[in-house]
Amino acid sequence: MRRLFFDIETAPNIVYSWRVGYRIILPPDNIIQERKIICVCWKWEHKSKVYSLQWDKDQDDKKLLEEFVKVCKEAEELVAHNGDKFDVKWLRTRCIYHRINFPDKVKTFDTLKKSRKGFRFNSNKLDYIAQFLGVGEKVKTGGFDLWVKTMNGDKKALQEMVDYCKNDVIILEKVFNELEKYVEHNTHVGVVMGGDRWSCVTCGSEDVRFNGQMISKTGTVKFRMRCNDCGKGWSIAGSVYRRFLEFKYGKVKKDNTNS
Repeated sequence: MRRLFFDIETAPNIVYSWRVGYRIILPPDNIIQERKIICVCWKWEHKSKVYSLQWDKDQDDKKLLEEFVKVCKEAEELVAHNGDKFDVKWLRTRCIYHRINFPDKVKTFDTLKKSRKGFRFNSNKLDYIAQFLGVGEKVKTGGFDLWVKTMNGDKKALQEMVDYCKNDVIILEKVFNELEKYVEHNTHVGVVMGGDRWSCVTCGSEDVRFNGQMISKTGTVKFRMRCNDCGKGWSIAGSVYRRFLEFKYGKVKKDNTNS
C-alpha cells in the first residue's frame, strides 16, 4: 500500500487595497501577484524520511509542482488535513496555471473530514487534535511575520517554513494512525495487497476473525470482522464471508453463513 502523507505552505495574493478591515470586497482586478505554493513536504507511510520541495529563487512554484506530481502518481492514497478542500485544489489550480498534468481523480483520506464526521473535538485543527491525542504539536512560527520574511527572500525564514511543514507531515501521520482505528476506511488495504475482501481493510492481514452479524432495515445480513493484528473492525457481505470460511476451515455448507 503506497500511502502518502503531505502538506503544503502557500503565499497569499498581493493586492491593492484602499483600506483594511474584516469586511472588504476586493475584485480580482486588484491582484498584483497571484498566490503561489511556497513548499510541499511529504513522507511515505511507515518510512521515517520526510521529503521537501520549495519554490525557486524567483519564487516560481512550477518546478516544485512538476516534481511533486510525479510523486503523487506513485501513491495509491493521499492523506492531508483539509486536503480535499484546500491542499489538493491548490495543487490542481497551480498545475493548470503552469499547464502541468495533474490526475483528474485522486484517492484521498482527509483527516479533517474524518474528525468532523466521527468525533466531537473542541477543535478540528490538526494542532489541537495532535495535542489532544498526545502525539505531538505544531512548531511555533511566530505568526504571519514568517510568511512576510519568506516572500521577501529571507533564506532562513524559508528554511523555517520548510521545517514547520515537515513537522506537520509527521504529526499528520500520527493523527491518522489514531483516527483510522475509529472511522470508516477509504481504501481497502487488503485488496490493494492482493488479498480477498475479508482480509483486513487497514493493514491487509489475513489473521482476522468473525465478530458478529448486523442486519440492515431491508434485511441484508452483514458479517462483522475484526483484525487480530491491528484491531480494526469492518463488515462484509455473505458471499465474502463464505470465502473467508472456506479459507479458514475448508469447504463449508452455504447455510453455515445464515445468509
